[in-house]
Amino acid sequence: MSASHLRLGVNIDHVATLRNARGGAVPDPLHAALVAIDAGADGITAHLREDRRHIRDDDIERLKANISKPLNFEMAATVEMLNFALGIQPHAACLVPERREERTTEGGLDVIGGHNHLRPFTSELSRAGIVVSLFVEPEVEAIEAARSIGAPVVELHTGAWCNAVADGASEKAAAEFARLKRAAEKAAALGIECHAGHGLDYDTARQISALPQVVELNIGHFLIAEAVFIGLAAAIGKMRAAMTIGRAEARAL
Repeated sequence: MSASHLRLGVNIDHVATLRNARGGAVPDPLHAALVAIDAGADGITAHLREDRRHIRDDDIERLKANISKPLNFEMAATVEMLNFALGIQPHAACLVPERREERTTEGGLDVIGGHNHLRPFTSELSRAGIVVSLFVEPEVEAIEAARSIGAPVVELHTGAWCNAVADGASEKAAAEFARLKRAAEKAAALGIECHAGHGLDYDTARQISALPQVVELNIGHFLIAEAVFIGLAAAIGKMRAAMTIGRAEARAL
């Protein structure tokens, strides 16, 4: 695989949301993960929340045992989740903020104020051979704090930019994209691997793919929503095509 290949991680949380709305076993998040991998996903992301509102413990266990691509385990920085991750041994663990009242993750970690709390989690996971990433706001200061915490990877929160694009707020969208660009460049300068995700669709995924420092996109809700109409494999195929176009645009600059 070439160094210019932009990885796609598919988040299957909301397959579990749909399953849990009715109860029972369908649709199965593992089945979705296998379809996603066959369609070109480079990895699978799943978030085990404290309240188990979508993904459940056994989902993570089955994913780890049955998928052929890396599992990216999203987790809050709690002792419960640390112990679970150490037991499961996913390829990667992404530390994310979590509040019971939020519908989805609404922002990046407070990596500056939370430095002393987060550092032991990064250390323990790293010692176990698990690649640690921090879900952060696209700010230079957050990238610097992530480095001091010892995380080899950051995932930039793209939500504010995506919302501005969706709202047609062109000036705000331009300012938010500039923040993402500066943060990605800072990560690369510090030797930190840079991922991005939250709220991405075909168009915004194409645009952010033009940032050469970004090596992985993690996309979930949009792909699962598209799957209702065109199927998961087709949605992933269209997303991969959008990412390829964006990467080609970056090389043409």
